[in-house]
Amino acid sequence: MTGKVGRVSGLIGPGTVGEVMVPFHGGTNAFHAHPYDKTSSFPVGERVLVMYFEPPNTVYVDPLPEFLKHDDG
Repeated sequence: MTGKVGRVSGLIGPGTVGEVMVPFHGGTNAFHAHPYDKTSSFPVGERVLVMYFEPPNTVYVDPLPEFLKHDDG
């Protein structure tokens, strides 16, 4: 799970529980999401990097590094 790229489907921010869709087991699953640094915010639609997975369905995310970004269009 760590190192996967997901897309924010529910606002992620400090003190909130957001949501991110991540490719998982041949499909795409929704996970509860928190900012890894506890201070960042990520709007719906932003691509993020999973830094840590806390079973059963929580991930901690960081901004997607530039070298992983590419044109989705």
